[in-house]
Amino acid sequence: MKILFRILAAIFFIIFFGFALKNTDEVTLRFFLGYVIQGPLVLLLLGFFVAGAVLGVLAMLPMVFRSRRDVAKNKKALLTIQNEAQAQLLAKSQPPQPDAVSQL
Repeated sequence: MKILFRILAAIFFIIFFGFALKNTDEVTLRFFLGYVIQGPLVLLLLGFFVAGAVLGVLAMLPMVFRSRRDVAKNKKALLTIQNEAQAQLLAKSQPPQPDAVSQL
């Protein structure tokens, strides 16, 4: 499986590298208020891809932290339940304690 993944990664790398070599033309990207960026198409595509990946990771962070907090809370609850179950099992295995004997 690992070899298949590496072969596919190499194929994708070759395809994207060929794409980069074929698209070295200068492009002009015009933003609002007259802001202009000029550069090779490949670099602009790479920059926007990286920016999108960073924004995607930032958008996922609250969910990741919430999930980690929930997992920690559930582990603590599970440990409490296991300790209670173990205490009940221990209580069942021991004979009941006799009532206090009154002194005559």
